Amino acid sequence: MGLLQSKPCARDIWLAFKDLCLVSPLSGSTTCIAVVILALFYPLQVYRRKQRTTHIRGPQSPGWVFGFAKTMLDSTATTELYERWAKEYGPVYKVPGVFGQFRVILWDPKAISHFFARDTWLYNQTPFNKTVVQTTFGRGVLWADGESHKRQRKALNPAFTAAVIRNLTSVFHDAAHKTAIAWDNEIELNQGTHCAVIDVQEWMNHISLDSVGIAVLSHDFGALDGNDSDVGHILNAFGSSTNFSSNLLILAQNFPFILKLPLPVIRFSLKFRLIIGKICQETLSRTRKENETGGAEQRDKSCLGLLLRAEGYGESAGLTPQEVLDEARVLLSAGFETTAVSMTWALVELAQNPDIQRKLRDECLEFGPTPSYDDLTNKLPYLDAVVNEVLRLHAPLKEIPRLAIQDDVIPLSESLRTAAGNFMESVCIPKGTVVVIPLAALNCSVSMWGPDAKAFKPSRWFEGDEGMLGARETLHGYRHLMTFGDGARMCLGRLFALAEFKAVLFVLVRKFVFEMDSPGVQIVDSLKSLPRPRAVGSAEAGSVPLRVRRYEV
Repeated sequence: MGLLQSKPCARDIWLAFKDLCLVSPLSGSTTCIAVVILALFYPLQVYRRKQRTTHIRGPQSPGWVFGFAKTMLDSTATTELYERWAKEYGPVYKVPGVFGQFRVILWDPKAISHFFARDTWLYNQTPFNKTVVQTTFGRGVLWADGESHKRQRKALNPAFTAAVIRNLTSVFHDAAHKTAIAWDNEIELNQGTHCAVIDVQEWMNHISLDSVGIAVLSHDFGALDGNDSDVGHILNAFGSSTNFSSNLLILAQNFPFILKLPLPVIRFSLKFRLIIGKICQETLSRTRKENETGGAEQRDKSCLGLLLRAEGYGESAGLTPQEVLDEARVLLSAGFETTAVSMTWALVELAQNPDIQRKLRDECLEFGPTPSYDDLTNKLPYLDAVVNEVLRLHAPLKEIPRLAIQDDVIPLSESLRTAAGNFMESVCIPKGTVVVIPLAALNCSVSMWGPDAKAFKPSRWFEGDEGMLGARETLHGYRHLMTFGDGARMCLGRLFALAEFKAVLFVLVRKFVFEMDSPGVQIVDSLKSLPRPRAVGSAEAGSVPLRVRRYEV
């Protein structure tokens, strides 16, 4: 969408003319006069809208057909470009995309706060995102906007409080200990080297699947015990899917009707929704029956019980049965993918930074064997710093695009020079504009995190670090990070993710030493539907091999 959209005006004028005709039949001459008036009124509306629009600057398009759309698919390149463009064109700028359409990028902290305060109300999901989410997950909280989102979010919030997550911490510890036993066995088989090369991405996927299955759905998928499941296969395939060409993806973002075509990726999304929905439906049905007979009250510590309690209060208060199923799909998928990616990156960073790994291990060994939820949250500061630094450098979600459904005036914390050379304290954004918050780029911004913003440096999270001053003064969200978003759509499961992340890392780093499989190997984000880490040159897509050996005093 461009900054200036004339289609809404044309539609409004046509509706007004149609209503006029319905009220009373018009004679031929009267009709002609009405058409002339409306024809004159239309360019006037376009002119007035254009006058209200702030003509912001931005990079020149490299080509009319795709603009920068192809470049934007590379998250590493995009992170660098967003900051460079902010320095050159100001804290709010436009980036040309397909067929001359523009996206507006917000880099200004005051503008970002304004945006998040109006997310789901004035700024809605883009038509592309809306269609993808509905096709893959249904009409749950991830799909909803406005009152529907508010209602669903209110119904889901009690299932993800600190009190609920506190009771689930043992699930995360158990999954980590199962992994440690399996790794011990693999190392035992290599008596000559006393170590094993382990695909940590695969094992973090197993941990996440079993943890989210038990903690959210009261269902053990048994991935850590070697059990195959349709859910595990489809989740792994979804995260590494490449069956959507980049050109088609770019065009679909601007022309969502493409997603209605019988393409392989659409068939895969429908299959994904069916398989995930089947296991969720089976689990929901079983739990409903247990609740009816009183058999699930005592032993069920999952989020599912609270989710089901939100069911049946009617659309104005709780969740419908279909919404409960859709929420279960979202929670299972999101809980599996994002945490697995973050935990994999943590092990990679520790392998690349042995001094940081030793310091973290010393803290974990000194603390004791089994920290509680409150211990993980408050009493392991270096573990907290390592986790925060991983989340800062490797945000699973790279950016948030939204569609402005009304005209808006966005305030700025610093003056912006427009294309005409004027300086503005706010930006006028017309209805129909796509506005983007570049989460990953903001997390790595030199202006907000200091000159070493691109480096893995857990020490920046301690009081007095100068590199944190800019972030503390400007960014909101969890610990000044954009990783979990902010506002009405701030990540619902952030406490769940943090507890799992810390519990697993605590157990593994106490027992094992992590090293890169070979010197100089590069681990980068994959250009897939989800940015999983991958080893450059690895024969197996999505594989992250690390050399793992037992820690010995």
